[in-house]
Amino acid sequence: MERGSESAAVRRHRVGGERGEDRAAAALQPDREALSAAGGGARTRKRSPGGRAGSGLSEARAALGLALYLLALRALVQLSLQRLVLHGAAGGRGEFDARRARDYLEHITSIGPRTAGSLENEVLTVRYLLEQIKLIGDQSNSVHKIAVDVQQPTGSFSIDFLGGFTSYYDNITNVVVKLEPRAGAQHAVLANCHFDSVPNSPGASDDAVSCAVMLEVLRVLSASSEALHHAVIFLFNGAEENILQASHGFITQHPWASLVRAFINLEAAGVGGKELVFQTGPENPWLVQAYASAAKHPFASVVAQEVFQSGIIPSDTDFRIFRDFGNIPGIDLAFIENGYIYHTKYDTADRILINSIQRAGDNILAVLKYLATSDMLAASSKYQHGRMVFFDVFGLFVITYPSRVGSIMNYMVVMATVLYLGKKLLQPKRKTAHYLKDFFCGLGITLISWFTSLVTVLIIAVFISLIGQSLSWYSHFYVSVCLYGAAAVAKIIFIHTLAKRFYYVNASDQYLGELFFDISLFVHCISLISLTCQGLCLAFISAVWVIFPLLTRFCMRKDFRQHGAGGKFLACYLVGMFIPYLYGLYLIWAVFEMFTPILGRSGSQIPPDVVLASILGGCAIILSSYFINFIYLVRSTKRTIVTLTLVSTLTFLLVCTGTFFPYSSDPASPKPKRVFLQHTTRTFHDLDGNVVKRDSGIWINGFDYTGMSHITPHIPEINDTIRAHCEETAPLCGFPWYLPVHFLIKKNWYLPASDVSPRDRAHFRLISKEQTPWNSVRLTFEATGPSHMSFYIRTHKGVTLSQWSLGDGTPVTSRGGDYFVFYSHGLHAPAWRFWIEVQVSEEQREGMVTVALAAHHFSGDDKRSAQLDALRERFPAWSFPSGWVCTHDLFVF
Repeated sequence: MERGSESAAVRRHRVGGERGEDRAAAALQPDREALSAAGGGARTRKRSPGGRAGSGLSEARAALGLALYLLALRALVQLSLQRLVLHGAAGGRGEFDARRARDYLEHITSIGPRTAGSLENEVLTVRYLLEQIKLIGDQSNSVHKIAVDVQQPTGSFSIDFLGGFTSYYDNITNVVVKLEPRAGAQHAVLANCHFDSVPNSPGASDDAVSCAVMLEVLRVLSASSEALHHAVIFLFNGAEENILQASHGFITQHPWASLVRAFINLEAAGVGGKELVFQTGPENPWLVQAYASAAKHPFASVVAQEVFQSGIIPSDTDFRIFRDFGNIPGIDLAFIENGYIYHTKYDTADRILINSIQRAGDNILAVLKYLATSDMLAASSKYQHGRMVFFDVFGLFVITYPSRVGSIMNYMVVMATVLYLGKKLLQPKRKTAHYLKDFFCGLGITLISWFTSLVTVLIIAVFISLIGQSLSWYSHFYVSVCLYGAAAVAKIIFIHTLAKRFYYVNASDQYLGELFFDISLFVHCISLISLTCQGLCLAFISAVWVIFPLLTRFCMRKDFRQHGAGGKFLACYLVGMFIPYLYGLYLIWAVFEMFTPILGRSGSQIPPDVVLASILGGCAIILSSYFINFIYLVRSTKRTIVTLTLVSTLTFLLVCTGTFFPYSSDPASPKPKRVFLQHTTRTFHDLDGNVVKRDSGIWINGFDYTGMSHITPHIPEINDTIRAHCEETAPLCGFPWYLPVHFLIKKNWYLPASDVSPRDRAHFRLISKEQTPWNSVRLTFEATGPSHMSFYIRTHKGVTLSQWSLGDGTPVTSRGGDYFVFYSHGLHAPAWRFWIEVQVSEEQREGMVTVALAAHHFSGDDKRSAQLDALRERFPAWSFPSGWVCTHDLFVF
């Protein structure tokens, strides 16, 4: 019966001018003419005996087809991402050898954690690098000249990262190698890595593997008989984890820095996989073109660049230092896969695949060689014009074009869409009355469906957070898809099903299918206009999501009008949507690969379930946009809604009962909970220098939203009765923050413990207090202590900190109003002496400023205490407790 109904509908669409046999057919004549002229199907006002007019697409066929389609595209994306190199591993003469680079990597990581200022970093790693560089130099070709310099700079700068703070470094270490033609060179390209690591991590991916790659690239280039046109400077910097200090020391102080015209920075935000080009420029589109031309295994995206530079990701790299303090353009690359073990004890050499090293080496070698022989490098300033749109096509090649060309292309796509929709909307009023009304009502329904789907998943996420089951998906990502993704899609389908049943009661299914396709096209077109007007290069994504569906519509228009929606239509439609959906899933993978691990270390203030639910809701909206029309083309959506609702509900119940534990100690794929343990002794002095308070304890910070709720069953004394309380009159609440992340982590614990007595204890004193001719008070201080110290300042009411001897002389406040200074030194350094100037507007009986010095012992015997070791041993296997000893001394002046 439904097949007959479909055939009758098709005949009615095809023969709009035929004489009707009854009144109903005659009454529908104006609508048929109007929509035929507009290029659409007929809008009928009479229900067919089967309940809907003109549909032959079964729900099972449509739902199964769409599900298999998305799964197939996901498999293609996964296949593309797992294929790290396009050919077998190289390693022949004159080529990058990943096996040799792995040997370098294993030697560096075998030294252990390499914090700046430690023996491991300043002596053992430096010695190994110099030994390998000497061996490479001994085997170099006579057409090249190699020079080596060990730099130990001292300097200071301010940066707006993490809310803003000032950095001071003394006697840190850089190993710098210059490879140049025998006759010398006036211009150079810089390659940068860092060999230091965060405390308690071997730092294989961040960033020993990059230094291993650079050593092997140096060997290959120096052994080549092909002379370079320009120099290549290899910077092995020893203090990047100290918030970019070593790169600042090189670019602002080293004599070779003046030769640098461009740079490549090698970083990591994960462990292995593909290295992503996520920043280029500023401007200098020739650098992107150089990468696109030379890289053997490209992986680059302007989307990553605009997301990273927006500040959404709480991280930064040496790229910023070279760009801001050296005014040099460059390329920033980073491994992004498996960020769960980034900066943990699991970041070991054996977890980095040989093919990851090979592809990185092939790319870096090819790009450096290209730049070192390019005429553009010498006159790079001539090519500094505009930004580039760039993206790789599944790792095969890179498409690049200037952003201004992209804007023109985008507006051409917009014009094509306007012509298509305008043909329907600008018909005589009697022919388009129903279409206009239905279009704008359908647009409202679509927006309502998207809004309510987001509200639904956010309500679920907030409830999950409130009952203490956050991060249930952290070790089981598809739990989040079943919980939030299924709920979002079910809500979208449900809203449209209600509209189909109660509003579009007598409309032809073909008419509605085309109508909602047009609505989705319109929304993506508006998105394209908005992104282009904002000057965002990622607008090309919206262009892809407009042009290919529009072409698909033109190709299938006639067949759809004649034969309606069937299996052939479904297959052809999905083929037409192949490019936007495949590339969309490609980008969605990158988003989740980067953001999911970050949510496990984003602090205690941001509910990760709310963030992930929002992202998944947004992905559901995007991926469903061109599938909404199928809701109106199928006979029913009941089974689909019931299935999705059951999946989401079942997952919700399992999550609520704690079935899915967030963390994993699986040796093959660990996903640990990060905890910082600082065994500290705090001493508070008053204005007269008397000790008014002294205590000791282990200060505990969990770096995710769950706090200590999962730890308490294993260590009962860590519970809410020992929650740390803020000292309101002290800067940064009176606790020894290593970095100014106090605004991200508001929940911490303070477990009473015995005093700590490090041998290299910090000492702080006021050297002088002077009244200046410009009516300010200058306070000069001196501090000595371990390699890492944090200095905090809070001015009292009526007092202003006007200048100091740090950075560029202008004090920079951190978030919250206090001042934060990050200090570090190399293996040996003199006492740190600096001054601050304050202006006092009224008499201060309780002093002008409160200052505090926190000393962090990251290496040697001082980093450990018996109580700290005992507590760390009690933590479960699925956690990563990183601990050290520190002291905190507060003074009032």
